[in-house]
Amino acid sequence: MHYVSSDKVPKAIGPYSQAIKSSGFIFLSGQLPLELESGQVVSGSVEDQALKVLENIAAILEAAGSDISKVVKTTVFVTDMANFQAINKIYSQFFGEHKPARSLIEVSALPRKEAMLEIEAIAVA
Repeated sequence: MHYVSSDKVPKAIGPYSQAIKSSGFIFLSGQLPLELESGQVVSGSVEDQALKVLENIAAILEAAGSDISKVVKTTVFVTDMANFQAINKIYSQFFGEHKPARSLIEVSALPRKEAMLEIEAIAVA
């Protein structure tokens, strides 16, 4: 088991790792739409937040020696299911032809109240 972290995204905000590399897979903790410089949630629309989360996931995968084309599963947590289509738009643009398995779940709140979504991922190492 190997702990993975990227200096291109904010450090974990709790007692957990950005990702763990084990048994040929990379297990990413849920990523919020946090800016590196400020550690704050990116301001703007749910599309802006979705893009920031996916960019942060890509940076962690890069640190682990992988990339988004090797993502096999994501779980998306949203605070409002009405944002489903907007998130899908950014998600499909980001992944292109690659279509990982995915779950999308509405939750009542996230660790940062201004965050509209959080995404966790599993990728091949």
